[in-house]
Amino acid sequence: MKRLLIVVLVYGSAVLAAYGQTGSQNVSKSGTTAATFLEIGVGAQAMGMGGAYVSVANNATALHWNPAGVASLPELTIDVVHTRWIADTKFDFAGAVLPLGSAGTLGFSLTSLSMGDMAVRTVEFPEGTGEFFSAGDLAASISYARQLTERFAIGVTAKYVQQSIWHESASAFAVDLGTTFKTDLFGGMTIGASLSNFGTTMKMSGRDTRQFIRLDPNKQGSSDQIATNIELDSWDLPLLFQFGVSTRIFDNNQYRWSVAVDALHPNDNYESLNIGTEFVYSNYLFLRAGYQSLFLDQAEGGMSFGFGVSSADLLGSIRVGVDYAYQDMGRLQGVHVFTVGLRF
Repeated sequence: MKRLLIVVLVYGSAVLAAYGQTGSQNVSKSGTTAATFLEIGVGAQAMGMGGAYVSVANNATALHWNPAGVASLPELTIDVVHTRWIADTKFDFAGAVLPLGSAGTLGFSLTSLSMGDMAVRTVEFPEGTGEFFSAGDLAASISYARQLTERFAIGVTAKYVQQSIWHESASAFAVDLGTTFKTDLFGGMTIGASLSNFGTTMKMSGRDTRQFIRLDPNKQGSSDQIATNIELDSWDLPLLFQFGVSTRIFDNNQYRWSVAVDALHPNDNYESLNIGTEFVYSNYLFLRAGYQSLFLDQAEGGMSFGFGVSSADLLGSIRVGVDYAYQDMGRLQGVHVFTVGLRF
């Protein structure tokens, strides 16, 4: 148990050290990574709590936040999430968790960011060439988690990431690592930590990078159809370290009130905090509120709220939950998140 506590303290020390460096960091690295859709929060419960979820992580969306969170799920769990994201894009997630008893827990998830078709426009044809293009992002993952003790759990995720736009695409492989540790402090405080998107770089390639040039424009008769490929740069994935704590202010047969705080240390922005709270009535009605990107310089919006309802054996032995969350994105307007969950 002492060794497990040391691991958690090391996670916390890393976050504190990161915050200590914030004052000397003069330039944000925003926009310097690929596949930034991996940073979009998943699930109405988590987003309603302002993204303060790394230590809560108690449904299939934990596959995104902290894979160790699924180790304690006792039943087959499926969550489907649809998010009306900014600029008329759609962000979707589907996750399934399969408990294997003493052998651990398996999880599978699929994440996508999509948009509608857009007209191809050029200098010669500003109104459109008659062609259309689209862009999209996709991540498919498999996770494994295990409860090492009654208090300590670990989880790991392996995932394939792909981005595409018109005739170009890029792909990468990445892993997520996570831990949770339940204490007896402050009414049963839970400590969670995760490291997300540690993997290979991404580099666009495809026929759109092909151009035809003339080797020597000064010589008559030289061919102007010499095929070349534009060399593109490689970009890192958005590596993210999160450390969070959550606890219940009170918990009885009818009411439950929880609060959570997460510290974030990304490789493409400054450090920030997420805070959130959830009030539960009779395990039926859920009310949530939070604030995302607290202390982040030039953050857009931050406030969020949400609610949910859960049925008890509505379809035989199947329990159904429906959740909604709204997140303020400032000048980018609001984001709406819908989640449907099934428990078998």
